[in-house]
Amino acid sequence: MSNHTYRVTEIVGTSHEGIDQAVRNGISRASQTLRNLDWFEVTQVRGQIENGVIEHWQACLKVGFRIDDAD
Repeated sequence: MSNHTYRVTEIVGTSHEGIDQAVRNGISRASQTLRNLDWFEVTQVRGQIENGVIEHWQACLKVGFRIDDAD
């Protein structure tokens, strides 16, 4: 098994539907530009309230991705 080195970056996923979808939206979008995504950690959950109703969810995430090996 190889030793890996990871880079960690922070992103914020958003959704009108809920926390789960905000996380999924963030990971889906990050995977379009970052290679070797391996893990994530939810660090914060926030939301926007309008007229006493939750209108928008934000999931703050740390995502880890492997740095490419120098072959």
